[in-house]
Amino acid sequence: MFHKVKAVNALPDYRLSVQFAEGVTKIYDVKPLFAKWAPFRALENAPELFTGVEVDVGGYGIIWNDDLDLSCDELFENGRTVKTPFDGLMAFTDATQLWGLNESTLRKAIAYGKLVNGVDACKFGKQWVISMEAMKREYGEPEQRSII
Repeated sequence: MFHKVKAVNALPDYRLSVQFAEGVTKIYDVKPLFAKWAPFRALENAPELFTGVEVDVGGYGIIWNDDLDLSCDELFENGRTVKTPFDGLMAFTDATQLWGLNESTLRKAIAYGKLVNGVDACKFGKQWVISMEAMKREYGEPEQRSII
């Protein structure tokens, strides 16, 4: 399964907090890369470069500059999962892309009671979020496709 990166934040001691589209947060330790790959030593010598990390276009990974990046798969497979109050929650747009659905399908599922507003999904401002658990219950496992 493709794990799209939604957000990344630099933490102390050369660690990253990485949030994925499917509602999972991982902590990734960059320090081992300093010894393994010479270009990553630039991060050790320039803390301001490390803190400037961003999500790459499309969520396929993260970038610092044209020479330094990490793939979404590397971050997901080698990051340590951490518990947050937002685990298992995702935006409707991410859910529809993962399951190959239309957003109107989810809105109709709420209107008809298939998904329960306030239990399975909730609207915050203009943004709907839904639980991964509710999506799996109603629509099965996500499709094995990338999110673009």
